[in-house]
Amino acid sequence: KRAAAAAEEARAAKQRKKVALLLLAGVAVVIAVLLVVFQVIVPSVRYRSAEKLLAAGDYTGAIEAFGALDGYKDAGQRSRMVWDEIAVRATISAGNAHTVGLKTDGTVVAVGGNEYGQCDVNSWTDIVAISAGDKHTVGLKADGTVVALGCADEGRCNVSRWTDIVAVSAGSDRTVGLKADGTVVAVGRNQYGRCDVGDWRDIVAISAGNSYTVGLKADGTVVAVGSNSFRQCNVSDWTDIVAISAGRDYTVGLKADGTVVAVGWNGEGECNVSDWMNIVAISAGDSYTVALKADGTVVAVGDNYYGQSDVSGWTGIKLPG
Repeated sequence: KRAAAAAEEARAAKQRKKVALLLLAGVAVVIAVLLVVFQVIVPSVRYRSAEKLLAAGDYTGAIEAFGALDGYKDAGQRSRMVWDEIAVRATISAGNAHTVGLKTDGTVVAVGGNEYGQCDVNSWTDIVAISAGDKHTVGLKADGTVVALGCADEGRCNVSRWTDIVAVSAGSDRTVGLKADGTVVAVGRNQYGRCDVGDWRDIVAISAGNSYTVGLKADGTVVAVGSNSFRQCNVSDWTDIVAISAGRDYTVGLKADGTVVAVGWNGEGECNVSDWMNIVAISAGDSYTVALKADGTVVAVGDNYYGQSDVSGWTGIKLPG
């Protein structure tokens, strides 16, 4: 009887093992199918959808779709390529005491104060955009990486590990980068939370002010973090915005209809832009605002102590795009 019982138990154990192996095999098959679906089929469908958006001229949608697929095929590269087609990037940038220029061959030149090496850009190549902070300079490379030099206090130049970047903006003491998937990264001094951009999504443009950061969303609304001592971050009710620029303590926004809005410090009249029309580009300075009109002329309001607003006679200025 013991032998029979032992034999029966052995058969039962063998059967349980067989069932367990079958179950494991089934689970493995299900996992394999799910991996194929979510790592191959779904990304492939989304990739084709992104291509359709691009073909239809929906560049913002295509950028977002390709960016969300970063790591699949060449999606990240495709996203940056679309950005290269439509982005209006700075080819000249003024810092606190130095000026940086981007040449047509992707190299960079700089003049002015060089106490921290912020003008040592002679070795830079393949640059597609530049931005000058108070004491540091940032360059965006064609492959989506970023270089920076100059004063490194507060970690403002810690950008060597950034990838898939499509736009950069250097604040007085920090650096902000826009990624191809619409998210934003920032390094440097974070007083007042000016670098707290980790939860931003669907961003298409960025601008770093003196102690605050502004982001333009794909839906034409605007977000801001940092110091709001002069109400420079009061942009939550803005709509239909197509471009932004952060000045020292004020923010300017260009609307789709060619008008301009501004909030923040207005001690020199730098926010007196409500009567501007037919504007195609804007730039906020330390305490003055400059705008390019559709006819190639330029207007300015605000501080003119050094003649920085004497642009009324300018004509034939190149339009963006």
